[in-house]
Amino acid sequence: MDFEEIKSSILKYQENGKSLFTTSSFQTHSIVLLHLLSRIDKTIPIYCLNTGFLFPETIEYKDQLSEVFGLKIMDITPDVPKSIQKDAEGKLLFASDPDRCCHYNKVQPMDKLLSNYDVWINGIRRDQNANRAKMRVEEPSKMNTIRFHPMLEWTNKMIFDYIKEYKLPRHPLDAVGYSSIGCEPCTRKPSLEMMEREARWYGMNKTECGLHTELVSK
Repeated sequence: MDFEEIKSSILKYQENGKSLFTTSSFQTHSIVLLHLLSRIDKTIPIYCLNTGFLFPETIEYKDQLSEVFGLKIMDITPDVPKSIQKDAEGKLLFASDPDRCCHYNKVQPMDKLLSNYDVWINGIRRDQNANRAKMRVEEPSKMNTIRFHPMLEWTNKMIFDYIKEYKLPRHPLDAVGYSSIGCEPCTRKPSLEMMEREARWYGMNKTECGLHTELVSK
């Protein structure tokens, strides 16, 4: 979808009385959707799922974008204290059970958001992994919410062409080789042969946090 198509879809949701929000991981490729929304409606709430494990540079970048784009950005944090996010041996879950860690720190907080809104504007793209390649532009989600994927057909090249055209600020870690930036313990620099998200949860046979697929049985 191009800018006009995205704008038209968002305005149609609003005309139909739908409440909208978006989430962002505040990494370099996330900035395009944020900039598009700043051109359409700066009042759409934007949430940062602040797990408590984000890079300090990500927090700084989030604050920078809020100021530069004039966006309403809010943190949402997990209810489960870090002190009990441990396995039987006392290890933090990101090291021993990353799916459970993501469930506490991202999925549960997201469920609270979904219960308060009608439409989740989501920046996933088909070219990011096999799971996302199967998704459609609009899909039903939990809590009777609609998932709207305006960036689904965008490619890496389109993302970075847009960033270049509008001279958008880059995540500080992008300059030192990070291509997909999540929580600090579960993110590494990729090697040249890796796809965008393969450096996340490296060596754990995991490519999703659970927001876009069910990883943990309740």
